Amino acid sequence: MCGDDAIPERADLTESQWAKSLGLTSQRTGRPTLRRRTLLASMVAGATLATLPGRAAAEPAHTEGPEKFPLPTGVGRDGTLSVLITGDAGTGGTAQYAVAAAARQVCAAEGVLLAVGLGDNIYENGPDSDHDSEFATKFEQPNTGIDVPWLMVLGNHDCSGIIPGSGGDPSRGDREVAYSATSPRWYMPSRYYSVTVPAVPGATTPLVEFFALDTNPLASTVTQTDPYYQWDGPYMREQRRWLDEALSRSRARWKVVLGHHPYLNNGKHGNAGRYDGFLVGHYTRGIHLKELYEEVVCGRADLILSGHDHTLQVLEPTAAGRGTRQIVCGASGKTGDGRAHGSTPARWQDFSRHGFVIAKVAEDRLTLNAYTVDVDTARATLAHTSSVHPLRVPAA
Repeated sequence: MCGDDAIPERADLTESQWAKSLGLTSQRTGRPTLRRRTLLASMVAGATLATLPGRAAAEPAHTEGPEKFPLPTGVGRDGTLSVLITGDAGTGGTAQYAVAAAARQVCAAEGVLLAVGLGDNIYENGPDSDHDSEFATKFEQPNTGIDVPWLMVLGNHDCSGIIPGSGGDPSRGDREVAYSATSPRWYMPSRYYSVTVPAVPGATTPLVEFFALDTNPLASTVTQTDPYYQWDGPYMREQRRWLDEALSRSRARWKVVLGHHPYLNNGKHGNAGRYDGFLVGHYTRGIHLKELYEEVVCGRADLILSGHDHTLQVLEPTAAGRGTRQIVCGASGKTGDGRAHGSTPARWQDFSRHGFVIAKVAEDRLTLNAYTVDVDTARATLAHTSSVHPLRVPAA
């Protein structure tokens, strides 16, 4: 009826219109008839709201939490900062646990100091509160032993509205921000944020700076009805302004943007600007996300790391991307359909296997090691390795 990758029949429907077209509304009341955990996502905002301009913030439901795993203050034994990259992991299923087990072994061997979660952290509807039990079953328990900070971003399933994965209720993401206060590894201080590592006091040129974005208001499957979260509303205007200024201020050797929805993608969902084959629509095709990437990110950040498509891709930069490279890593809980749907040049790509990526960051190069995972044995195989160089030397 309405699966993980359900696509509306036409662009920019409201969720009510889409639900009605699927026969998911009551003929008597006209209201949705979807079940809570299988299809219905609560329309009520989380108990704690992120502090952003234009929205009041409530006090966190939990004010005392465990000691956080610290951000790295140096590099590993081999002189690099090793980072685990995962995406679209949060199913709570066998595949997620197998990928995490395989990653745990590689992380121990490689001395990983930091991890990244590229969204769709809690399938299918996102959490129902900031203390939802699914944080344990779909994040904490699978990742036990990978005891480092996890830089997390919001995916479309984390912000489900009436229909799972629609991205139609961005306010649900506030629950994942609030959860950051109660977890030693989950790092999401706000809906969008930046982190410099190693976190060395007084350092003027950090090795890498990560810029974590909330791409949902620009790429939701349905039109946003809350004016605050519309593509040209206050939230996105402020996020764009923040990103532009943060990239300008950064003196990091490497600048890496994290966003659930990709700029370039040879998988099923396609490139921003024509997601899922749509050529019209503010939201469904992601045209304004394409604009954000090309006008603010491209030529300024070295990498864009994304999930959304359940594939593994190391893509080559395009002319429009001005040297910025796209990495897609969304196969940590689900897999693709086994075939390429786009033609962007790629160093390597896999459309059928589970896996993850380890980035090893040094001053002069960043090495990408892509691993595929056999779910039956929970073993990882190094499937691809390549190195890239920074776009430019940061200004003094």
